[in-house]
Amino acid sequence: MQQHYWLQPAPNKDLSKQLNKGFDKLDKDLENLRRQHQLILNSVGEGVYVLDLMGRATFINPAAARMIGWEVTDLLGKSMHSVLHHSKPDQSPYPAHECPIYLAFRDGKIHSSNTEVFWRRDGSSFPVEYISTPMEDEQGNLLGTVVAFQDITKRKWAEAVLQRTKEELEQKVWERTAELQQANQQLQELSELKSRFVSMVCHEFRNPLHNILLSASSLERYDTQLSPEQRGDYLRGVQRNVERMTQMIDDILVIGKIEAHKLEIRPIELNLVQFCCALVAEMQRDYDYPQLTMTSRSQSLMAELDEKLLRSILTNIVTNSLRYTFNHQPVALQLSKRQGQVIIRISDRGIGIPPEDLPHLFEPFHRGRNVSNIPGTGLGLHIVKQFIDLHQGQIKVDSQLNIGTTFTITLPIHHSHA
Repeated sequence: MQQHYWLQPAPNKDLSKQLNKGFDKLDKDLENLRRQHQLILNSVGEGVYVLDLMGRATFINPAAARMIGWEVTDLLGKSMHSVLHHSKPDQSPYPAHECPIYLAFRDGKIHSSNTEVFWRRDGSSFPVEYISTPMEDEQGNLLGTVVAFQDITKRKWAEAVLQRTKEELEQKVWERTAELQQANQQLQELSELKSRFVSMVCHEFRNPLHNILLSASSLERYDTQLSPEQRGDYLRGVQRNVERMTQMIDDILVIGKIEAHKLEIRPIELNLVQFCCALVAEMQRDYDYPQLTMTSRSQSLMAELDEKLLRSILTNIVTNSLRYTFNHQPVALQLSKRQGQVIIRISDRGIGIPPEDLPHLFEPFHRGRNVSNIPGTGLGLHIVKQFIDLHQGQIKVDSQLNIGTTFTITLPIHHSHA
């Protein structure tokens, strides 16, 4: 009977030595690879740390420790959330369960942010951009997460500067656009003003020139047939029309001086009671209007005013009141003083001013829509307003259609040079 036996071969000493050498080399290669990885992680400028499933640090590179002001050895095994991510930018508490870094090893997804801050050991903070990447073993089990972050203080500063520059640029563009729109509006207003000026000049100069031409023609044609009284009427008509045209030219020149800031105020001490009485008496005579009256609560009222400008102010307003008041209804000038100011009221019972015209009453060349064919340039009240402004005074108008108008002028008694 033949028998078979399994005999264990004698160990090959050479093979055992080769295997041991292979394992030693593998260990050395793995150690070298581990060291290379550690050197790479330690040398990068970004902060890198590794967390286990409990959120404790198992690795942290020098850059990360340096940015938050800790030593590497002091951080290993600590909760990194408690160390550097415990509060939000507004210093309110940041619960760990809301932290995107921890969510990475809970849901297995990559999480990142650039709107949060990390906190240094000294209590200061800095803006960061971080990414939290989950770690898995070969079977797909979560082991923890790797966090890479960088200090973005300079970037945030640059973004803030860029945003501020953008806002400043937008503001300048807006201001420039507003200036251009205003300039365009002023050009349109100037164009309209020019048109109104040309229209006014053509209209207001045509009538007196026509009257002068008619009077001259009549004097020439009927010279031998006219009585001395008739010749005098024609000549007075010519004189009135020349004065009317001269007044229009003077008003235009005054407006030019005002616009060019060349009109200076020369105040002197005036007795306004005497001044107003003399002015009213003069206008009663020139306009043959005895219903024009002047009253004052005081026998003497002294004030520092420009006599020439004051005469123009009162003459313009009183003339308007006489012009737009029919059937010799009364026109009154009242003079009073209150709290260091002169109050002058000029009231009439004329045609009144339409409410829609009141806001534009002191604009050049503006005339009320109810003036009909009553002559006028629309310059008088504009000049009045400018003269009152030069005195640092005020003017107010109250009017009702077909009932009358009251102008109230307030002027300081003592002139201010400010």
